[in-house]
Amino acid sequence: MYYYSFNIGDYRKDTVHLSRLEHSIYRDLIDWYYLDESPIPLETQSVSRRLRLATEEERNALIAVLQDFFSQSEDGWRHKRIDSEIAEYHAKCETNRLNGKAGGRPKKEENPVGSQSQPSRNPNQEPLTNNHKPIEKNKRTSAPVVAKPDEVTDQTWTDFVAHRKLKRATVSDTVLDTIKREAQKAGWSLDAALRECVARNWQGFKSEWVKPDKKSEVERTMDFLLGRDQRPPSLNSPDPWEVV
Repeated sequence: MYYYSFNIGDYRKDTVHLSRLEHSIYRDLIDWYYLDESPIPLETQSVSRRLRLATEEERNALIAVLQDFFSQSEDGWRHKRIDSEIAEYHAKCETNRLNGKAGGRPKKEENPVGSQSQPSRNPNQEPLTNNHKPIEKNKRTSAPVVAKPDEVTDQTWTDFVAHRKLKRATVSDTVLDTIKREAQKAGWSLDAALRECVARNWQGFKSEWVKPDKKSEVERTMDFLLGRDQRPPSLNSPDPWEVV
């Protein structure tokens, strides 16, 4: 045997009187017994040599341990508990060998006669079948992707889509049609209107917000910075709370 179960409580209870030297000898004898699966030889001189016990004190400790925990028989010093565990180990090995020849462990009988359990569901309930549709949780459907209008530049479109996403607003054909219609009322292009929404953090676009000056906030800011217009850009534009 290359493995055995070691019960610390039982060992401490039985060996509390042993010295450190006797503990060491006893553990060596236990390992030897399990590994060889045979009794300790009666000839203590060979045992002392195998355990490398050189002094008289060590040999006396060996005799004391053998007399305390082993019983002398014709074939050697026997240990009752170890003999029992070795026999149990071989019995399990034999059972496993026979099961292996038979194709594995025997299958357990399912629902033997007289032991069938009663169904716990309502007997009047219709049975569930495998063709029932699975219950699906509500899933958020993603908004359809809208193609970039031809009159809008790539950069303006990228900025506008990111702006709408930041405001948790969708980009749809309806939204673009509404902004384009309002931009035409103000005389603006769709590209300029989308840039104005991004620049002024607008979610929507109304012609009356920009119609008086006929220029976008970006254009008016550039005119002011370049000196083309002495009037500063308006900082009091209305906040469009309407969702477009």
